[in-house]
Amino acid sequence: MFNAIVINKEEAGYRSAVQQIDESMLSPGDVLVQVDFSTLNYKDGLAITGKGSVVRQFPMVPGIDLVGTVVSSEHAGSKPGDKVILNGFGVGENHTGGLAQRARVKGEWLVPLPDFTPAQAMAIGTAGFTAMLCVMALERQGIKPGMGDILVTGAAGGVGSVAVSLLAELGYRVLASTGRVQEADYLTSLGAAEIISRNSLNASGKPLAKERWVGAVDTVGSHTLANVCAATRYRGVVTACGLAQGMDLPASVAPFILRGITLVGIDSVQCPMADRREAWQRLARDLNPVHIEQFTTTIGLNEAINKAAELLAGTVRGRVVVDVNL
Repeated sequence: MFNAIVINKEEAGYRSAVQQIDESMLSPGDVLVQVDFSTLNYKDGLAITGKGSVVRQFPMVPGIDLVGTVVSSEHAGSKPGDKVILNGFGVGENHTGGLAQRARVKGEWLVPLPDFTPAQAMAIGTAGFTAMLCVMALERQGIKPGMGDILVTGAAGGVGSVAVSLLAELGYRVLASTGRVQEADYLTSLGAAEIISRNSLNASGKPLAKERWVGAVDTVGSHTLANVCAATRYRGVVTACGLAQGMDLPASVAPFILRGITLVGIDSVQCPMADRREAWQRLARDLNPVHIEQFTTTIGLNEAINKAAELLAGTVRGRVVVDVNL
C-alpha cells in the first residue's frame, strides 16, 4: 500500500482526498516507477478541484508530472534503477498520474533525468518544459536576441516565471505582464527588464495596436492573446500555450495579413519525443539554477489539495513541487 491523491465522482459530488491504495488501482503500463516528486500545474488544479473537465475516468490519481526511479520494466528503453521524468501523455487525466508514491506508465513516455536533481526537475516540470518549447519555437521562427522585446504574459505563474528566466539568460529583453504588482521585484530578479500591468491587455482592444514587441509567450489566451497579437511587430511571432483568461480568441485577422505575424500553438501533452528530449537538455543547459530556487515552493502530498485551489485563484507564485513522500 502507498499514499496517493485520489479523485472520485460520487452522488454526493466531486471529492479529492489523500488515501492509501495498492498497485491494482494503477493504470496499465510496462514500467513501474517509485515516485520522488510531482508538481501542481494549472491542469492539476482543475482536476483536483473539479472546476474543469480534465478528469473523465474515476477514480483517478492526478498529477501530470513525475520524477522517480524505475522499479521494474518490460520496456526495452528502461531498466530498474533508471532515473526518469514523465510529463504529459494524458497522465493524471485518463491515466493514473504522479501525485502518488508509485506510478505505472508506458516506457515510451519516459525521458532520462538530465543534469538536475529530482526536485529541480519537478521545479521545472510541465510548466518549464512548456516555456522551453515556446522559446524553441521563437528561435525556429527566426526571433533572435537584439531584434526587439519579448513579452511574457502571466509572468508570475509557473510557465511565465521559467519563460522570463530562460529568455533573459539567452539575451532577450523581456517584458513581463502580471496582475500582481507586488511581484515586480521577483520578476526583475528573474531578468525582466520591464513590468507591464495585465490590465493593459485583458480587455477588448483594437484590431491593430502600436507595434511593441517582436515576440511573445502567452499563457493567458482570450482578450489578452488578441491584444498581444495586435501589438506584435511586423513579422513577429507569438507562442500560445495557456488559457488562464479563457479558451476564446476574440481577435482580428489584421495582424496576420497586414503585419505578417505568426501565431504558434504550443502543445506539451503529445509533443514528439525528439522535441521533448531537446527541450529537457536545453533546460539543463540554459536555465539558471539560482532562479529555480527563487520560483519554487515545496509542499507535502497532504498539502496539495488546498494548494490546488490557491493555484486556480492566481495567488501562487512560480512553481509548486510536491514531495509525495512527505
